[in-house]
Amino acid sequence: MARPRKFDEERAVDAAMEAFWTAGYEATSTQDLCDATGLGRSSIYNTFKSKRDLFDRALARYMDYKNAELAALMESDLPVRQKIRTQFQRVIDEEFERDPEGRGCLVVNTAVEVAAREPEVADDLARDYRLRLAVIRAAIESGQRDGDIARDKDPAALAHFVIATIAGLKVSARVTPQRSVLESVADAALAAL
Repeated sequence: MARPRKFDEERAVDAAMEAFWTAGYEATSTQDLCDATGLGRSSIYNTFKSKRDLFDRALARYMDYKNAELAALMESDLPVRQKIRTQFQRVIDEEFERDPEGRGCLVVNTAVEVAAREPEVADDLARDYRLRLAVIRAAIESGQRDGDIARDKDPAALAHFVIATIAGLKVSARVTPQRSVLESVADAALAAL
């Protein structure tokens, strides 16, 4: 008979997510994961099978959280331009207020660090991108029906543009840590809509 687990698996995934987010996949050692989760090596490997399995679960948790937050905003009653500007502002605020360690975005970091070498991770990121694209595109199409966005603009292209702007803001914050610069980028992107 298997022994019952004496830890909260979801809490361990959250702690691992923080560790991977802080140091990246490659630089996070098994010992770092033990320290972050409070678990021993055997508990980590018995539960999650591998560092990669734990990373996959942590990345999925991060994407689920971020996508739920985005969907709630894009499905709100705000005009679409305000929804998009609010999302840009969330990114800027995250970079300067809620992420003082300068970790950036786990999805962007993973795309740069891991995706080229790990096809399964690249597939997960592509699915995540398609989900965000669909949510933003639906909001833009709604905005076109309401007259907030010009109807002659391609909603798919605009949705890709919004996603690229969000990623660009996240990357730019690491090399140009000036809120005013990012605010002006967000305003220029919004004007392009």
